Amino acid sequence: MARRRWMLKTAAAAAGTAAVLLGCMKIIPVMQAVHIGTSGTEVSGIPVETAESAAEPRTEVLTIPRAEAPPAVQTVDPHLILMESDGSAAMHNARPYENRHDSSGGSIAEKQYRNLTGSMFFRLDGGGQVRNSTFWTNADLLAESRIPPALHPKTDGTPAVLIYHTHTTESYQDVKSAGYDANFSFRTTEPDKNTVAVGDAVAAELTAAGIGVVHACEIHDYPKWNGSYSRSAKTVRAVLEQYPDICIALDLHRDAISSGTTVIAPVAEIGGRKTAQVMIISGCDDGKMNLPNYRENFHLACLLQQTAEQMFPGLMRPILFDYRKYNQDLTNGSLLIEIGSQGNTLEEARRAGTYIGQALAETVRQLAAV
Repeated sequence: MARRRWMLKTAAAAAGTAAVLLGCMKIIPVMQAVHIGTSGTEVSGIPVETAESAAEPRTEVLTIPRAEAPPAVQTVDPHLILMESDGSAAMHNARPYENRHDSSGGSIAEKQYRNLTGSMFFRLDGGGQVRNSTFWTNADLLAESRIPPALHPKTDGTPAVLIYHTHTTESYQDVKSAGYDANFSFRTTEPDKNTVAVGDAVAAELTAAGIGVVHACEIHDYPKWNGSYSRSAKTVRAVLEQYPDICIALDLHRDAISSGTTVIAPVAEIGGRKTAQVMIISGCDDGKMNLPNYRENFHLACLLQQTAEQMFPGLMRPILFDYRKYNQDLTNGSLLIEIGSQGNTLEEARRAGTYIGQALAETVRQLAAV
């Protein structure tokens, strides 16, 4: 499929180099273990932002470059706009997928995260759960979950949804395996083997429903991982400037879950086939993140969670509601979505992308009908 290219107005991008990806770093993510479930032994490699990154810069003024209009390229799907800079596309072969398919690193175990117990979990009216790691009480947050999102997406093919990837190079197992290669980082710049391929599956379901989608395939986490969120924020701002009718922005990731040397693959069986489970992360402001409209994002998270669970029971892990920013200040419909883990296969992840894409399409239809 022909991909529409776009370019930021900077000297580096104009020169067509990868330097455009190394812009100023305002948000520096670090890996921090997050306990999942009730055992207290499993950890999820969800990056969290430092406290310093949560505050607005005091002295430096960030100048947001204006994005140039993409070239008029005829695509197979008129509802889909694919965007990637020349510098990013030039890196597709820079980090090849190199999985030796051995078990030198440890084992892979499947697990379904559903109906979890404990004081931090509560059920939503229409299905699914929330994991509340904030100052909110569960009762107050449940009441908040019942408020419909104040979003009015168009369903006439006008771009309404943005899909992008802060950690674009996150990848999966290419074949089903009982173990994993200790030397494989589960990252690659090949777009047909990383999160871009999963984003393609989500986008396909949205466009099939007549919903306009921009899929930004820009590599934000290579060659340097630190500063990924700052770089992806520039991408989001540039896309929103070009397509102001976009009201939902999804940052698609792949989670990393482990227990000792065992990698956990979150799975559900839907229609007789295994699929990766999906987790929505909706950030909460602790007073230092400049995320004043986080409740609006949470309203969307809850509607999508319940819609997906009604359509595909077992697909969703509990929503993680925690003190995270993740560029969720850029729209009132911003969510981070983790699809599977490094233990899932790409096939399982793409299947999950298909299901969550169908659920998102239904969510958009509900919002548009209001």
